[in-house]
Amino acid sequence: MRAYRIAAIPGDGIGVEVIAAGLRALQEVAAREGSFRLEVESFPWSSDYYLERGYYIPEGGLEKLRAFDAIFFGAVGSQKVPDHISLWGLRLPICQGFDQYANVRPARVLPGVTSPLRAGQGIDWVVVRENSEGEYAGHGGRAHRGLPEEVATETAVFTRAGVTRIHRFAFELARKRPKKHLTLVTKSNAQRHGMVLWDEVFFEVARDYPEVKTDRELVDAVTTRMVLKPGTLDTLVATNLHADILSDLAAALTGSLGIAPTANLNPERRFPSMFEPIHGSAFDIAGKGIANPIATFWTAALMLEHLGEQGAARRLMSAVESVTGSGVRTRDLGGSANTEEVTRAVCAAL
Repeated sequence: MRAYRIAAIPGDGIGVEVIAAGLRALQEVAAREGSFRLEVESFPWSSDYYLERGYYIPEGGLEKLRAFDAIFFGAVGSQKVPDHISLWGLRLPICQGFDQYANVRPARVLPGVTSPLRAGQGIDWVVVRENSEGEYAGHGGRAHRGLPEEVATETAVFTRAGVTRIHRFAFELARKRPKKHLTLVTKSNAQRHGMVLWDEVFFEVARDYPEVKTDRELVDAVTTRMVLKPGTLDTLVATNLHADILSDLAAALTGSLGIAPTANLNPERRFPSMFEPIHGSAFDIAGKGIANPIATFWTAALMLEHLGEQGAARRLMSAVESVTGSGVRTRDLGGSANTEEVTRAVCAAL
């Protein structure tokens, strides 16, 4: 029997609740399949952990994570810790430390869920986000703090190597999808250096994929296209910041952030990849038992796919779709079920 080592980091807020639910579903599907098992180790790294110790990840923590096959991550973010400290203290060190440069966010309307768009039921997108550089490279600084002439700079970094590999990843993904259609999202009309390189490399890589239809859209224009003509899009590739925003819009257009999954991939598998629901820590509902675990179940299915357990991934997604289609849904989807009821229903449907 195959064994996979999974590092679970529930993190903050509802992350604790949904990761617990996701692990239940994962263990259930593993038991049903009978061909593999999951060996899970949980790590208590969170904002409370940070407030007690002064750090999110202890010394040697990343090296310890490196031994795992995958990382199952809940959320990070606290009302007690500034967001830039929590993000750069936990999630980004893992993503950047393990070169998880391809962030993949599928978006489609699940059975029983209604999109706020009239034409939204036909949404079936994948947003590919460059996850290692761009606007989130961490370059910049502040000078003359507190003075009227204070200056803050944030430098977006685009390298030919980084841009090439994310475009090539996006083309490989697009050509495996039925429509074989990839949209380049850009802002090179205003950002005339890094984004122009972004565009040029895209069309260089495109020559190797003649079977993939391509088009180019400015990031502001693509938001209107997502709303008004959703059926004209399939796979989108965008920079770190642009895709971060667009994937949240995509989640909302498919019904709720509570159903949207994320995979942070190191495609070459030199390091473990990390899988997380898109929704964040949601402290306004934390501890109430009403968080939607569907995004975490879908995220778990992405993790199973990455591990090579395609049958288990399909089984889990079929169970999720059966449950949403049957009307067992949390409040964000217009239902009345709580986290436990949805989790129990998905486990039963397996």
